[in-house]
Amino acid sequence: MPDENNRSAARQRLYALLGDLPARDRPISAKLIDAGEHDGYWLEKLVLDLNGEEDVPAYFVKPIGATGALPVVLYNHAHGGNYVLGKDELLVGRDALQRPPYAKALTEAGYAALCIDTWLFGERRGRTESELFKLMLWRGQVLWGMMVYDSLRATDYLAGRADVDASRLATLGLSMGSTMAWWTAALHPDIKVCVDLCCLTDYAALIESRGLDGHGIYYYVPSLLKHFSTSDINVLIAPRAHLALAGNSDPLTPPAGLDRIDATLRTVYSEAGAPDAWKLVRSDTGHFETARMRAEIMAFLVEWL
Repeated sequence: MPDENNRSAARQRLYALLGDLPARDRPISAKLIDAGEHDGYWLEKLVLDLNGEEDVPAYFVKPIGATGALPVVLYNHAHGGNYVLGKDELLVGRDALQRPPYAKALTEAGYAALCIDTWLFGERRGRTESELFKLMLWRGQVLWGMMVYDSLRATDYLAGRADVDASRLATLGLSMGSTMAWWTAALHPDIKVCVDLCCLTDYAALIESRGLDGHGIYYYVPSLLKHFSTSDINVLIAPRAHLALAGNSDPLTPPAGLDRIDATLRTVYSEAGAPDAWKLVRSDTGHFETARMRAEIMAFLVEWL
């Protein structure tokens, strides 16, 4: 188990691979567009200035009548080729997710949640993924890096809200949102709980299984494999609580890769004296959330957040 100084240095090396990013400490501002009750919870429609280049529409939800500082989940939406859905996934769900949608499930359990439209999605759509990747490449930027940057700054925004308990931050997502969850938790040490659903992908296993085209071009970071494996990145989350959920028949999470990641993280968490804080739940299913997975997620949040 690396000590905190080594983990901090590794985070800096990982962050440096994400291209030319805006200043990490630039001011954040938020504009409230609308607020009111929606489907039994409080909904705020926001426009955030996270990166200084493009406005970031967002939804913030919390229980009706909630007082004081609440535990909060940064919810990361999926890709699925649906560039229209974006942050609306938090409110309405998607076919790969159980019901109810996470906005309702989380607020009924006493949590607040934030979901942003990531680059290309929802109210930020209009360019193709290939176009934006190429433009950013010319500018020295990395599309995944800019996506991760927005999620890191969204976490900072949450920590600064008076109605949020900054010591009880979690991140959660399916598919692209899963990958975003473990990258964000690895790079932001203030996140207490990470839950990734159906995309804890071992890069070497993905190459071995000829699965690279299962991801869009957004996913690929230049020179990443010279420096980090999937396990290396996820070690940076330890010893904080981390729940991963995967289907053994999901082509995006080859079983051999899950075996490798699980073996590494079991060792790391055990050496850190927190063996129960890492949990991998595997089902004989595909790329979707099952009822068992939803139950595991909600129970894990209760236990650790």
